[in-house]
Amino acid sequence: MRSFSLVAVLLSFCLCSHILGVVGDVGYAGSYSPPYLPTKCKGMDVEQFPEDGYFVAVSEGLWDNGAACGRKYQMRCISGPRRPCKGGTIVVQVVDFCKTYPCPTTLVLSNKAFNAISRSPNARINVEFAQYVNYI
Repeated sequence: MRSFSLVAVLLSFCLCSHILGVVGDVGYAGSYSPPYLPTKCKGMDVEQFPEDGYFVAVSEGLWDNGAACGRKYQMRCISGPRRPCKGGTIVVQVVDFCKTYPCPTTLVLSNKAFNAISRSPNARINVEFAQYVNYI
């Protein structure tokens, strides 16, 4: 009976965390346009980009001396100027370090990723993000 209760609690937690969306850090996001190469992660290798086009360059706080390369984050827009948020979440993959110093945002999304969560292509938006781990 005790193991059944433990399984039920764990299953409930997994379902609730999935339904509630992203629960994690809050930061700023902006977008950047091509050319996306070279990157600090894999230079001129075009294979580094995910097929869906959802990738990101990160600021110094997330870069972790390059250990962030390949890391994935689930994120959503939470606010910004003129109500930019579309709703829903996306998963982005880190492929680069922010190209400007200091970085104007926490995360700099590819145009495709940014357009998936924001109606305002050139805005700086507030996002909620958490490291994504696919358990399937």
